[in-house]
Amino acid sequence: MPDVPLHAPNKINLKDYQKPSFDVETVSLDIKLFEDHAQVDSILKMVRQSAGDIVLFGEDLELLALTMNGEALTAERYEQSAGKLTISDAPDEVTLAIQVRICPQTNTALEGFYMAGSGDDRMFVTQCEPEGFRKITFYPDRPDVLAIFTTRLEADKRYPTLLANGNLVEAGDMIDAPNRHYAIWHDPTNKPSYLFACVVADLDVLTDSYTTSEGREVLLEVYAKSADIDKCDVGMQALKDSMQWDEVNYGRAYDLDRYMIVAVSQFNMGAMENKGLNIFNTACVLSSPETTTDTRSFSVKAIIAHEYFHNWTGNRITCRDWFQLCLKEGFTVYRDQSFSADQQSSAVQRIDDVATLRAHQFAEDAGPLAHPVRPESFVEINNFYTTTVYEKGAEIVRMIANTLGADHFRKGTDEYFRRYDGQAVTVEDFLSALSITNSKVEDFIDWYRQPGTPVVSGHQDYDSATQTLTITLSQQTRHVSGFDAPKPLPIPVATALFDKESGKIMAERMLLLDQATQTFTFEGISAAPVVSLLRDFSAPVQLNYDYQDEDLAFLLKHETNGFNRWQVTQMLVNRILLPNQGTKSDPDVYLAALAQTLPVLASEDAMLAARLLDIPSAQELAAAILKDYDPELVKAQREGLYQQLAEALKDQWEVLYKQLPLQSYEDSAEARGTRALRNVVLDMALTANVEGAGEWAQQQYDNASCMTERFGALKAMVNHQVVNADEYLAEFYERFQADDLVIDLWFSVQASADNVNADVIKSLLEHVDFDWNTPNRVRSVISAFTSQPTALWTQEGLDIYTDVIKKLDDSNPMIASRLLQVLARWNTLAEPRRQMAHVQLLDVQQQVSSKHVHESLNSVLGTATEEG
Repeated sequence: MPDVPLHAPNKINLKDYQKPSFDVETVSLDIKLFEDHAQVDSILKMVRQSAGDIVLFGEDLELLALTMNGEALTAERYEQSAGKLTISDAPDEVTLAIQVRICPQTNTALEGFYMAGSGDDRMFVTQCEPEGFRKITFYPDRPDVLAIFTTRLEADKRYPTLLANGNLVEAGDMIDAPNRHYAIWHDPTNKPSYLFACVVADLDVLTDSYTTSEGREVLLEVYAKSADIDKCDVGMQALKDSMQWDEVNYGRAYDLDRYMIVAVSQFNMGAMENKGLNIFNTACVLSSPETTTDTRSFSVKAIIAHEYFHNWTGNRITCRDWFQLCLKEGFTVYRDQSFSADQQSSAVQRIDDVATLRAHQFAEDAGPLAHPVRPESFVEINNFYTTTVYEKGAEIVRMIANTLGADHFRKGTDEYFRRYDGQAVTVEDFLSALSITNSKVEDFIDWYRQPGTPVVSGHQDYDSATQTLTITLSQQTRHVSGFDAPKPLPIPVATALFDKESGKIMAERMLLLDQATQTFTFEGISAAPVVSLLRDFSAPVQLNYDYQDEDLAFLLKHETNGFNRWQVTQMLVNRILLPNQGTKSDPDVYLAALAQTLPVLASEDAMLAARLLDIPSAQELAAAILKDYDPELVKAQREGLYQQLAEALKDQWEVLYKQLPLQSYEDSAEARGTRALRNVVLDMALTANVEGAGEWAQQQYDNASCMTERFGALKAMVNHQVVNADEYLAEFYERFQADDLVIDLWFSVQASADNVNADVIKSLLEHVDFDWNTPNRVRSVISAFTSQPTALWTQEGLDIYTDVIKKLDDSNPMIASRLLQVLARWNTLAEPRRQMAHVQLLDVQQQVSSKHVHESLNSVLGTATEEG
C-alpha cells in the first residue's frame, strides 16, 4: 500500500474554540481593479477583548504596506507564515492600515475576489463564505468578528456596474483618470467578513420596489447580462413573495433601503446571502418558460427565498464559529421549505424534501462520510456544506416545530430574534430561546451531536375485550467509528389510526419516542385499525414497522395525507427491490393498488399522481445495501420493476396521455402538475412499447409550449433510443446553443442516459462547449454521469471520474472534493469492483495536493488526519 502523502493538514476542533483577542469595530476597504491585478487598501479599527496577539488571516496576498496607529511596521514587528499575519505587543486600541496586491484574473478557485467569464463578458465578483475574505486582504476572517463595512470600488469605465453591500453613498468619475470611475458603499449593520460582497461588471438591471410592514420603501434590483435580463422576472416576483411571507410567518421585515441580486455564470455555490447583495449562480436566478424546466424554475423561487430568509437567520443573527453552520442553514432550509409548501401542493413539497434526504443524506449517514449535523472537527470547512448539515439540520428544526406546535414555535423564534439580534451564536443558544415554552426542546441537542440515521421498528397489539391498541416502538442507530455510542433520541412519530371498514381516521396523536423501547396505548378503539406512522415524515428516520402488504395498499387508497400515500408506495417498492432488508412484498399488490389509485388521483392532483409512480433511484437503493453492492443487479431489478409497472398499466397510458393535452403555458401548481404527469406517462408508455408512443414524444417536442414539455420529450427519446433521437438532440443544440443553461441540459441528458458509457462522457468532456472553469458545465456532465452507477463503477468510468478530480484539485479544489465524495460507498461494492475502486482512490491520494480533497479522501479511505 502506498505511503500516505506528506500533505496532512491539521484538524480544527470545536472544543478548542476561543474568542478572538481583538474585535473589529469598523472596516474601510478601497479596492482598485486594474488590467492584471487589484490593489486592496484596508483600514481596521480594532479593540482588545482579551489578552493575546492580533491574528489576521491571508492567502495568496502580496503584502505591500502595513502600519499600526500611523507607524509603519517593519518585518521584525510581525510574523507572516502559514496563512497568518501575527502582530505581538499591540496596544488595546489599534488602527491597522494594510495594503495588498491580489490577482483576481487568475483566481480559478472562485473564492475571494475573482474573474468570471472572459473577453467582453468577463466580470469580477466575490465569494467569501466560508473563508474567502482572507484572499482579499489580511483580516480576522472568522464569523464571530462583526464590523461595520465601508467599501470603495474603483475600475475602468468598461465596467459601469460597481456594487457592494449596503447603501450607495457616493459615485463619480476619477478626476486624474477620466477613463476610470468609483463608487462608495456603506453597510450600517454589523456583519462578519464572510458576508462581504462586491461586483465590478457591465450588467443590465431589472428594478422594482417593496414596501415593508414597517413602512420602509425598499429598492429591489436584479442584475444580469443584457441577454439574460428578460429571464429575471420570476426571481423578482419570488423576492417580493419571500419578503411578504417572512413578515406574515415570522414577523421579520427587511432592514436596508436596497436589496440586490447579481447573476454570475461561474459560481461554485447555488447562491450566497451576502448582506443586501446576494450573488447567485445563473442557474438559480434566471428563468423563462422557453428555457427553464418547471423543476428548475420552482427551484429558483425556493433559492431566492432561502437567501432572502438568511437576512435574519444567518445575517442579523450569525454563527459563532463554522461548527455552527447548521444553525443558520438548517433553520433557513426549514423556512424555505415551508415557503415552498405554500407555493404548491404541500404534500408534493414534502415528497421532494424527503426524496432528497433519503437519496443523499441517508447515504451520507450510511457511509464513511457520516458526521453529526454539528461536526466536532474539520480540516476544510467547505467539505461540510453537506446534506447532513442542510437537510438533516432542517429536519431537526421541523421536529422541534412539530413538538411545540405553531403558536409556541412562533413564540420561541420571536424570542430567538429578540435575544440574539446582532450576535454570533451557537446551537445551544437557539435551543435555549425555543425552550421558553417547553424545556424538552433542549433534549434535541443530541440530534446535532450524533451521526447516523435512527431506525425505528415496531409492532402493534389490539385487545378487542378492552378496546385497547398498544403500539410498541424501538429505535436503534448504528455506531459510527470515532464517536460515542449512540443514545436514544427524541423522535416525534405522527400517528393516525384508520378504520378498516370506513377508511376514516379513528384517532390521531404525536408519539414522542425518546427511549430505546416504548409502548403507547390508545383506548376506546372499537376495532383493530390500520396504523399510519411517521405521517408527513415527522422525523428523519428509517421506518421498519410490522405492516402487511394489504395494510400498505389500504393506506395508499385511504390516507388523507398526500405525503404518506407516496411513502407507502415507496415502502412497497423497497420491499420488492430490497428483500434482504426486510419483508419481501408481492409486486402484484403494489401494481394493483396503483392501478386503482392512479386514474382517480390523476384528475384530482396530477403532481401527486406523477410522484406516486416514483421508483427510488439507483443511488438511493445503493445506500441501503451495506455489503456486496452489485450495480448491475440493482439496475436490472429496478428496471425490471419499472417494466412491470409500465406493462401492468399499459392500457391506461394512452388514455391518461390524451387527458393531458399540450396547452398554452401557465405557471400554476395545477399546470406544473399536468406537465409533470404527462412526462411520466410518456416515459411509461415508451417503456411498455405502447403503439405510437415514439410519435407522441416527437409531437410533444415539436409542439412544446415550454422547456418542461420539450426537454421531457427529448429525455424520453434519448433514454428509449427512439428513432431520430440523435436528430432531435442536434436540433435542441442548434436551437439553444447561445443559452449556456440550456446547453447544460443538453450535456446532462446525454451524460445521464440509460445507455451512457465512458466513450460518451469522453466525447462530452472534449466538446467545444465544455468549459472546465464553469462549475455548472462540469456538473452537467460529471454529476449527471453518477446517476448511472453501472457506467461509473467500471474501470473506464472510474478512470474518467478520478481524472476529473485530479484536474480540478489544483484549479477548483472545492468542486473536486465534492465530486470525490460521491465515491464514498466504494467499500460496499462487491468484488472485483471494490478492489478496483480502492486502487483508484489510492492513486488519487498520491496525485492531489489540496486540503479539500485530502480531507475527503481521508474520510473515504478511513485515513487518520493529524490533530491541530
